[in-house]
Amino acid sequence: MKKVLVTGTFDILHPGHLSLFKQAKKLGDFLIVVVARDSTVFKVKGKKPHHTLRQRAFQLKKIKIIDRVVLGRPGDKLKIIELMKPNIIGLGYDQKAFTRGLRRALKKRGLQIRIVRLKSYQPDRYKSSLLRPT
Repeated sequence: MKKVLVTGTFDILHPGHLSLFKQAKKLGDFLIVVVARDSTVFKVKGKKPHHTLRQRAFQLKKIKIIDRVVLGRPGDKLKIIELMKPNIIGLGYDQKAFTRGLRRALKKRGLQIRIVRLKSYQPDRYKSSLLRPT
């Protein structure tokens, strides 16, 4: 079974997220979605998510295409990848957090994981920063 892993905040689910999940699922048989902790979101985006970690995970669990939803880990961001053992990591088209040097960091840990940059879906309309309530 080929496992695909994607990560993100997924604060306000929108068609762009659904496109991301569909693209990722096409790459394998089992889709794992890692939901970023509130502290990680704050560190990366400079603001807390609108919804709590539990609320975001609960909403993701309702999406049938997703096979497993897991919570991100504090500290070592690659630890969850080691635990889930994906064959492929799908990155969002604009995902920058924790992606620089990712290939090299995975290789250092003895992990051979294919990294795929997924395509955007109407980014001028469906982008979390555009949809976030104030």
